[in-house]
Amino acid sequence: MKSLIGACVGAFCLAAPAWAETPAAIVEDVQGKVDGIAFMDYVAPGKIIKLGPKASITLSYLKSCQRETISEGVVLVGAEQSTVQLGEVKREKVPCDTNAAKLSEREANQSAATTFRTVRSDAKGAPAKLPTLYGISPLVQAKAGGTLVIERTDGKEPTISVPLKRDAMTGGGKFYDFAKAGQTLTPGGSYLAILGAKRYTFQIDASATASPTPIIGRLLRLE
Repeated sequence: MKSLIGACVGAFCLAAPAWAETPAAIVEDVQGKVDGIAFMDYVAPGKIIKLGPKASITLSYLKSCQRETISEGVVLVGAEQSTVQLGEVKREKVPCDTNAAKLSEREANQSAATTFRTVRSDAKGAPAKLPTLYGISPLVQAKAGGTLVIERTDGKEPTISVPLKRDAMTGGGKFYDFAKAGQTLTPGGSYLAILGAKRYTFQIDASATASPTPIIGRLLRLE
């Protein structure tokens, strides 16, 4: 088995193009022996992951909304899905909004002067759709140490203020999980997230429920 895996890794190395280190997927679950990969890690295209016997990993792709559960073998991370040798992969398309997953890339430089982003328009002058989350408990990527404030923008609702203490965050102190904290937002609601001098707007899908939701569907990247 080891020799076969070694041969496959070598073949992957020869075939893998030199992609940039832009994250392609997030690790939702790790079971068994998987070297160099941990829960909530981001992985870039070209990354090779070796899964030991009875080991498995779940990857959710930020661009394609593909969620993969891979058992054993060797995994080559792609831009929208993985290539797997000597293992099994189960794929499903899950509800997610790539704009929410890429929010930090698009709006990282926006300041307090652009607080009311709900009035944005598209090229035809119609109101632009806000980045949408498909779970009522967001998983927020943000740096520890600040304070995250969530305000409802289309109705009355108590403001949520969250001190981002490292010991209250998951994924090595990189994520604040509203589900873990028992906090929820309202289906169909529009919200403003305030983090320091930056402002981000998003909405919760009207059909979102309290049922367990894949990470990729409720991920909001603020940093």
